[in-house]
Amino acid sequence: MGEARAFTAVVNPAAGDSASASSLLEVARLLRESGAEVEVEYSRGLAHAADVARAAAAAGRVVLGVGGDGMVGCVGGALAELDAASGAVLGIVPAGRGNDFARQLGIPSDPGELAKLLLEGEPRAVDAIDANGKAVLGSVYAGVDAVANDNANRTRLLRGSAAYYVGALRAIVTWRAADYVITVDGETRERQGYTVVAANSGYYGFGKHIAPDARVDDGLLDVILIRTAPKRLFFAVMRELTDGSHVRRPEVEVMRGEEVRIELAGPPGRTLPYGADGELPGVLPVTARVMPGALRVLAP
Repeated sequence: MGEARAFTAVVNPAAGDSASASSLLEVARLLRESGAEVEVEYSRGLAHAADVARAAAAAGRVVLGVGGDGMVGCVGGALAELDAASGAVLGIVPAGRGNDFARQLGIPSDPGELAKLLLEGEPRAVDAIDANGKAVLGSVYAGVDAVANDNANRTRLLRGSAAYYVGALRAIVTWRAADYVITVDGETRERQGYTVVAANSGYYGFGKHIAPDARVDDGLLDVILIRTAPKRLFFAVMRELTDGSHVRRPEVEVMRGEEVRIELAGPPGRTLPYGADGELPGVLPVTARVMPGALRVLAP
């Protein structure tokens, strides 16, 4: 091997209390012991994290996204938006609650295995998603899941998984079917349902295998629609998300394409947020377009 890689670790100091810092500590020690240079930058927010990532990539350093899907999506998205000639490379130190993109890529959680991958692994080209002009990594979703996300963010009394559990329960109990207009590669469908997910990665929402056939390097998005059904059936579908068996149900429709537009038809005045990598960038409509091979990442 030639010269040791230089790394800039971008850490969200607020994520999972001190989980990000403690996850990085052991990995950084192993990297430094192998002769690599490791700088640590604490982000002041997602916009600052993206700026730090771009600057580090411009200096020829490997950018480490340290945290959960929000931080990894922010840092990886910033690199995916760069010109291919930039040579930008992402490394992932999984330190969040979900780590869904890391799970899809098979990133090891053991510090020794992870350090070896970061030091010796060959960068692998994976797809990203352009969602209304912003690059994200895992998926774009609009429905009861995004409302649950929104509820959890607004919950002042609870934190972490408890906030998400309560937020999800409230979203499901108060949910009324959304009238979606879904256009996949120019073909439009009108459906009533609980959610539409445009997935690059198969996992979202803390390990749920929403799109079991999704691949991060096939140049396509897997579109999963959970159609309107009695709430008891919806809960059954939710349980099946763990192993991906929900896609065999007649209430679940699977489509595939390079560009997906999700719109909300009537009633007038209703809005619906959409989520992307655990964040909530806006409300429908959203256009999700695959960005083939836009990101180089150190992954098995």
